[in-house]
Amino acid sequence: MIHQSSDVQTKAIGNRTLVWQFCVILPNAQIGNDCNINAHCFIENDVILGDRVTVKSGVYLWDGTRLEDDVFIGPNVTFANDKYPKSKQYPDKFYGTTVKKGASIGAGAVILPGVTIGENALIGAGAVVTKDVTANSIVAGVPARLMRYSE
Repeated sequence: MIHQSSDVQTKAIGNRTLVWQFCVILPNAQIGNDCNINAHCFIENDVILGDRVTVKSGVYLWDGTRLEDDVFIGPNVTFANDKYPKSKQYPDKFYGTTVKKGASIGAGAVILPGVTIGENALIGAGAVVTKDVTANSIVAGVPARLMRYSE
């Protein structure tokens, strides 16, 4: 189901994927099966979502973002892909973010460019992730720090 108020330009969208109100998905984005893209999201061209990915409201996925299967992105999570942004000056390459299978990112977290979040990792709400997060880690805070490992 694609809500009539959304602008979904890609043809690469999986079966049973839901796209809610006021989303924009550019033509080269790839979205897997059984995903749930909530209202007010933007997905740029060089973005790949696996199967069963949930993207809550107010999330923008920029070029280079990769979300593997079973990833959860909470509301208003902020991703960045330019390490040194300047108006009208574009980098030679964008630094994408990879979120590995089964990872979850809490509401309002900020994920800086070039970071990899490991399998089944959990990022606490409001955390600022400045470096890679290992698999099965639970991190929180500003900057994000290891709290413990999940079982």
